[in-house]
Amino acid sequence: MKRSVFVASLLVTAVMGLGGIVAGQKSFVARAQQKQASSAEVKIDNFSFGPVAITVSVGTTVTWINRDDIPHTVVSTDKVFKSKVLDTDEKFSYTFTKAGEYPYFCSIHPKMTGKVVVQ
Repeated sequence: MKRSVFVASLLVTAVMGLGGIVAGQKSFVARAQQKQASSAEVKIDNFSFGPVAITVSVGTTVTWINRDDIPHTVVSTDKVFKSKVLDTDEKFSYTFTKAGEYPYFCSIHPKMTGKVVVQ
C-alpha cells in the first residue's frame, strides 16, 4: 500500500512539472510575439514616407529605410528624434517610450511629412 502512495505522488509531481514546462513555453511564445510586434517599418521612396501615418504601441521601435535614390532625413517637428542624412538603403531607428503623436519631416525636402501615433 505504501508503494502505491509513493507511485501516485511521483505521478502527481511529474504532471505538475509538465504543467510548469508548458506554462513556461507559453510565456516564452508570448514574449516572442510581443518582441515581434514591437517593431515597425516606414519606407522612404519617391519623395514620400510610406505609410504616411503609422500607429504603434509604447515601446515600439520604428525603422525608416531610404529606398529612394537621393538622400533624405527623418526629423521630429518636436525635436524628439533626428536622423543623419540617409543615403539609399540606409536606415534610422527610434524607440518610442511615451504615448503621443510625433509628426516628422525630411529636412532636405520639408514637404515630405509623416506621423507616428504611439498608444
